[in-house]
Amino acid sequence: MSRALDAVVFDLDGVLVDSEAVWDGARRAVVEETGGTWQPGATRAMMGMSSPEWSRYLHEELRVTLSPQEISDRVVARMIDAYRDHLPLLPGAAAAVRQLAERWPLGVASSANRPVIDAALDGAGLADCFTATVSGDEVARGKPAPDVYLEAARQLGVDPHHAAGIEDSSNGLRAASAAGMLVVAVPNREFPPDEDALALAGLVIDSLDALTETALIDLAASA
Repeated sequence: MSRALDAVVFDLDGVLVDSEAVWDGARRAVVEETGGTWQPGATRAMMGMSSPEWSRYLHEELRVTLSPQEISDRVVARMIDAYRDHLPLLPGAAAAVRQLAERWPLGVASSANRPVIDAALDGAGLADCFTATVSGDEVARGKPAPDVYLEAARQLGVDPHHAAGIEDSSNGLRAASAAGMLVVAVPNREFPPDEDALALAGLVIDSLDALTETALIDLAASA
């Protein structure tokens, strides 16, 4: 049984931009500046969280004395400065986006803050390739809840069952799957997804060079 494929929705961090180390550095700097305490496992714990969620985590779990909003503002400012200095676009990202945009409307479903999403896509010269972009700040729940993917599908005007979600992390894969999308995994090499999350993907690829029109058509045909 096959599915129609009407849109493709990308995660941003870890899929298009090699940003986990940048986020990690920005958050660690804010923790250090404010007398908080970084804990083992904090980086993985925050993967996929929306900014209200990870800023509360820094405040409550890592003992940062600023308010969650102040924490978010400081981290976002550091991220934008870092991207202006150097945007770590992943190999094959620009080519894959441009190729797929010729066939399908594209969306972004990201846990990143709106200003960070916009800075990344503008810096990569890819903003005009995307019909819809959704931040985790703009929905009720962050990944692994499906909200950000469901909102992207709504803005694209497609049934989420007729869209593909491209993800790298456990929480992201779970979110795309919970939305009912065809799931493509590009596993994060530094923080590999859990096996049960990876099993949700109908297609697992090593890099975006393998994310082709043909690969997605074959995935939909076999779903």
